[in-house]
Amino acid sequence: MNTTEQQFLNDLDKKLWNAADRLRASMDAANYKHIVLGLIFLKYVSDAFDERQQELRARFLDSADDYYLPREDFDADADYEQGLRDELEQRDYYLEKNVFWVPMSARWDNLKQWAVLPAGAELPWKKPTGEPEKMRSVSWLIDNALDSIEVNNVKLKGVLNRISAYQVGNETLIGLINSFSDTSFHNPVFKGERLNLKSKDVLGHVYEYFLGEFALAEGKKGGQYFTPKAIVSLIVEMLEPYRGRIYDPAMGSGGFFVQSEKFIEEHGGRVNDVSVYGQEYNPTTWRLAAMNMAIRGIDFDFGKRNADSFLDDQHPDLRADFVMANPPFNIREWWSAKLEDDPRWEYGTPPAGNANFGWIQHMLYHLAPTGSMALLLSNGSMSSNTNNEGDIRKALIDADRVECMVALPGQLFTNTQIPACIWLLTKNKSESRSTERSGKRNRRGEVLFVDARKLGYMKDRVLRDFTPADVKQVADTFHNWQKGTAYADQPGFCFSATLTDIQERDYVLTPGRYVGATDVEDDGIPFATKMTELTAKLGEQLRQSAKLEEQLKTNLKGLGYEW
Repeated sequence: MNTTEQQFLNDLDKKLWNAADRLRASMDAANYKHIVLGLIFLKYVSDAFDERQQELRARFLDSADDYYLPREDFDADADYEQGLRDELEQRDYYLEKNVFWVPMSARWDNLKQWAVLPAGAELPWKKPTGEPEKMRSVSWLIDNALDSIEVNNVKLKGVLNRISAYQVGNETLIGLINSFSDTSFHNPVFKGERLNLKSKDVLGHVYEYFLGEFALAEGKKGGQYFTPKAIVSLIVEMLEPYRGRIYDPAMGSGGFFVQSEKFIEEHGGRVNDVSVYGQEYNPTTWRLAAMNMAIRGIDFDFGKRNADSFLDDQHPDLRADFVMANPPFNIREWWSAKLEDDPRWEYGTPPAGNANFGWIQHMLYHLAPTGSMALLLSNGSMSSNTNNEGDIRKALIDADRVECMVALPGQLFTNTQIPACIWLLTKNKSESRSTERSGKRNRRGEVLFVDARKLGYMKDRVLRDFTPADVKQVADTFHNWQKGTAYADQPGFCFSATLTDIQERDYVLTPGRYVGATDVEDDGIPFATKMTELTAKLGEQLRQSAKLEEQLKTNLKGLGYEW
């Protein structure tokens, strides 16, 4: 994406968010997001449908095209135009390109037009039935549009949130519709330049931006469905999911899948080379993720329903090539008697009062023999010996499953100030040159430690973010270490440890214990000389301090006060 396109998207994000936020009034962000994101979804499927329809019409009129519709087959121009319209309404033309079929009642331009019809006016596509007042509310029109899309697209059944329950007034909804209508999402023009952006690119970007803004507005609750883009980008860049099965057992709104798609496209791969599997406990978040995938045209399998990954595994037989997750930290109430003697606990039964090592082992269980995985956990997971956690960590290390540990800076999350780290694990550290784009050396018996706590910048008073250079520095360090090329330990940043090194530190995986302190540049001055100079300087400062103290006493005495 060039600078102009990025600037257009940034300006559009802020413009649409400000417009939507002004209309929110007193509504809670947790509810408002379903209304706004539902409308973004409607706008996307309608725009994608319109794009395909315009493409088809051009092909029907092109005598050199296989889809050409000859004029001579019709008696009159009016009949020909009707024939074109009828042909454009054939569902198979859209399904063959993986474009959602959008019925007349859900097409954006129609929705916009019908939303402002006067009370009592008949809708052209449906005779009003039931309560006239309800039938003419804009929320009913939107819900009806969502109903018709679900009925006509099996993949979306049970996914789309209805908005009538939130009791939003017509004026607010019409304002939102106008806000999302007030721009071109397909090949938009910015500062006189036509941009090479499709509606999927633009609306997918807007959807992701809105998810982040709603997460900020919701605070702690928002973190349940949104992982900061900086962290997602870092994990994806480190794992490099070019092809194969990708799994996230705590997927939230699907950020890892979206970033994987971007990574593949940026590195010249094909999105069709990966298949996406996810699971999410929260029903509304499960729907957000499905909508997020639909907007980007990513085929997905999120199970038959929202469900607990531990107690109702929706993918019991899956063995994924890449597993990525940001599970909730330090969950206490997760255990059930059903989990006793579970085959997933290969390295030890996790404590009932903390799910951290339950997540690690659940993900390892679903990892293919040559797969790689990464997950975010609280820093306590690297050193805790409470309730069997130390024994499980020891078993993972002795089995040579841990490949890399990354300590993250604070203030990266919208919902918690708990310090976090990234665990990267694999089932196979042996040499691998046939299945990867770049060969990996034999890393058995080694673990890379990276201390990234000093990276990043404060994007505002509350949140820290990574720059692309920060992400590249950590990812390149990891890849160079894997390949054995251009890697060297850097004091204060990275260190390649042996299992013996880890055993000597009582199986603690905190990177700071391994990378040491940053080297101080030698200025060439002998220590004895430095010490003499510093001592003399300190003595002079103490004398100055005593002199100022005597002066202060004299001044106070002159004012009638004793020290």
